[in-house]
Amino acid sequence: MKTLIFKTASSYLLPLLILFSIFILLRGHYLPGGGFVGGLIASIAFVIHSFANGLEKTRTIIKFHPGFLIPVGLLIAIISGAAPLFLGQNFMTGLWMDDPIPVIGMVGTALFFDTGVYIVVIGITLTIIFTISETL
Repeated sequence: MKTLIFKTASSYLLPLLILFSIFILLRGHYLPGGGFVGGLIASIAFVIHSFANGLEKTRTIIKFHPGFLIPVGLLIAIISGAAPLFLGQNFMTGLWMDDPIPVIGMVGTALFFDTGVYIVVIGITLTIIFTISETL
């Protein structure tokens, strides 16, 4: 399915879907969405690109094996969950900044936890899909 229309559309869809996935990630601690759904949308962007242009071209965009993202995301999620322990609070207690950041809003440990989940989901999904694609 490597038609000219699909190749052209995938080159425009990749950045748009990545941007949309970041939007879903950032709205996740206020409204439905978050790290899991945002990570799936980002993974879909790369899967569409690999279907249209081939797996090797998509790997040149990513620059590293997506499995590397899994421990990085887990580390971010664990650190964000453990941060309240240093302040004498329970694990996974939400900590928030005093002032909101423009565009993003109130930043707290929930956003960092969601970011860790976002990275893990991208790593796991792309590792699975790329491994299956290599064997076909």
